Amino acid sequence: MEITYHWEGDYLIPDLKLSDTTEYQIGKYGRMRKRFLEENHRGIYSYMILSETLWKHLAEIDEECNEMMDRLVRQMAKKEGVTEQLKSDDWL
Repeated sequence: MEITYHWEGDYLIPDLKLSDTTEYQIGKYGRMRKRFLEENHRGIYSYMILSETLWKHLAEIDEECNEMMDRLVRQMAKKEGVTEQLKSDDWL
């Protein structure tokens, strides 16, 4: 692989392009995972940035966590007998 350069003033800057240019939507759980990796696993975090897998990983984590939260809320509502009628009659 040959790297090309261009001049910026007195400096040669490499012409680098990302292979994955997808825009990922990262929510609460994706941001929490990113912070965890930054603070506790710097090597894995750095590797994922350099291999361009971090954002895809964060989007997958965020999606899985949101699905799990939806599933848990449905299970808890079923277990406690929460219905739409109950919510409208006694919202406390």
